[in-house]
Amino acid sequence: MVKFRNPAPTSVVVIGLGRFGSAVASSLVRMGTEVLAIDEDPVLVERWADELTHVAQADSTNEQALLQLGVADLDRAVVAIGTDIEASVLTVLALAEAGVADIWAKAITRKHGQILERVGAHHVVYPEFSMGERVAHMLTGGMMDYIEFDDDFSSPAPWPRRSPGTGRWPSRHHAAGTASRSSASSARVRTSPTPVPRPP
Repeated sequence: MVKFRNPAPTSVVVIGLGRFGSAVASSLVRMGTEVLAIDEDPVLVERWADELTHVAQADSTNEQALLQLGVADLDRAVVAIGTDIEASVLTVLALAEAGVADIWAKAITRKHGQILERVGAHHVVYPEFSMGERVAHMLTGGMMDYIEFDDDFSSPAPWPRRSPGTGRWPSRHHAAGTASRSSASSARVRTSPTPVPRPP
């Protein structure tokens, strides 16, 4: 069983150390979260051994192997296995049977995501689809920000575009200055919340 030296308020197991899984795991570590990373590939385990809190080589579809690593004692799990759908589904099932309270799983198709939800995933994410949609909005200028003032006045501000004549981006003041009340008001810019997108 893995024992964390200085237990953090939140501990996470990340299964799958590909591009997505390693990005999640390393970001969590930078934010001070204790991470147990698991992968079957010894090369990936060796690659991340010195950068993550704990790294183990194991078959994540084997519930007993997960229990021996102490996965049931961790707060959350992230299944970052993408292309191997069978391993992804069996891993979520093993985590659910081990009693993990909060399971996040990566899916590559809507059908894959539906299966993951049925076998025990509490949250399903579609990284490629989400990023593709975000880039498309950025390219077309469709992203909307909201400028929120202290007096609860808010107004949507379109993502700035280049000027047709000069090809230059507008100044920061011009891009953000679509709504105002008084010079004494302070503004905070936030992106309007949107639901997690799913592939069609």
